[in-house]
Amino acid sequence: MEINHKVVTENTTIANRPHCLVLAFPAQGHINPMIQFSKLLVHEGVKVTLCTTRSFIKKLQNLPPSMSLESISDGFDHGFEGISPRIYITKFLQVGPQTLIELLQNLAQLGYPVDCIIYDSFMPWALDVAKNNGIIGASYLTQNMGVNSIYYHVQLGKIKVPISDEDEILLPSMPKLQKWDLPSFFFTYEEEPAQLKFLVDQFSNIQNADWVLCNSIYELDKEIAEWTTKIWPKFRSVGPNIPSMILDNRIKDDQDYEVAQFKREDCIEWLDNKPKGSVIYVSFGSIVPLNEEQMGEIAYALRDSNHYFLWVVRASEENKLPKDFEKISEKGLIVTWCSQLKVLQHESVACFVTHCGWNSTLETLSLGVPTIAMPQWSDQATNAKYIVDVWKVGIRAPFDDDKKKIVRREALKKCIMEMVDGEQGKEIKKNATQLKKLILEAASVGGSSHGNILEFVNSLQGTTCG
Repeated sequence: MEINHKVVTENTTIANRPHCLVLAFPAQGHINPMIQFSKLLVHEGVKVTLCTTRSFIKKLQNLPPSMSLESISDGFDHGFEGISPRIYITKFLQVGPQTLIELLQNLAQLGYPVDCIIYDSFMPWALDVAKNNGIIGASYLTQNMGVNSIYYHVQLGKIKVPISDEDEILLPSMPKLQKWDLPSFFFTYEEEPAQLKFLVDQFSNIQNADWVLCNSIYELDKEIAEWTTKIWPKFRSVGPNIPSMILDNRIKDDQDYEVAQFKREDCIEWLDNKPKGSVIYVSFGSIVPLNEEQMGEIAYALRDSNHYFLWVVRASEENKLPKDFEKISEKGLIVTWCSQLKVLQHESVACFVTHCGWNSTLETLSLGVPTIAMPQWSDQATNAKYIVDVWKVGIRAPFDDDKKKIVRREALKKCIMEMVDGEQGKEIKKNATQLKKLILEAASVGGSSHGNILEFVNSLQGTTCG
């Protein structure tokens, strides 16, 4: 497909650049990709104002100077720790729309009227605000296309909950799914239905959006992307929305997630002293805690594998490590945080033991790192299904049983040995390298994601209110 590249900065003055308000849900895994997408918009000549909640904005650091920062209220401006998801969601829905309207009015009065709201799909009410104020509304989906399809079909009534263990889920252009391949909220639905409803409600009005943008790559899921475009004609893949340094370096000095709320801890010197392809990198994200039993099984699997390992254990989790397990040893290093991007691109890393969060998955795919999947929560099981069975770039570490959901040391050790030393590991590495190339091509000038971003930006020309 030939791309019509009309760069906004060549055709407009600073005063009448299109102005996008990028409204991010208050969670690091949502903020990070939306900021990366915002950087791409700025690069193409769009004025961007990033917006999140007052309760979360205090956690942001080093926002790029190329964009402004504003906030709305979720009803818990001083923090929402200890608040149940149901109460938080209900309050946010009551307070968020009105404070968004007030923000739009204030920006207009200051001479910065908003032309387009790019809203995190977790806040579908933002589309109603946009439409009621004559503003373009673009939904931004932070999860992968398969996960989005699952929630969409629940919203349509095509998937009934609760789901039995025997049910098979057959959806258009997707692999056959079992119950355990679904997001975790299907398992907790009877105890906490509000969480699944919240995710499903992303699609309650999405058909009214002017654009539906997804942090994914067309080449990863051509069939489902094409099916989705038939449902929403303005659906476009615009990912991976990760720092430019691991893609094509198109954006200067875009080397990491600049707004990370966690203190950095450099592990690179340790990795520099290890042989190529010798280190097992282990990290389970910043949200879901592991229980003490699972921590112990991971610890002894790493020790017994006799491979070098780098394990990120959050400070709040360190007390769950076995008492006889050393944080610094001949073979291993345990840290509370590190720059995951720098670790994953280091030549000493052999594979990544991961929870399969979507941002981590995109980073791993983009860097061609083989994966050992240990999903824990939310969309991670579905991501793991794609990693292992569709893209074939990883191995799933099996639970001992579905109820307890513990990966035992022998099972994890077997996965590590296969990945580093086995024939399956070699095939997975080959697949991961090929997929990395496809993703780089999609994100680079002339690629599918780059072209989709240009199409979106060019559509904003002539819509400016300023």
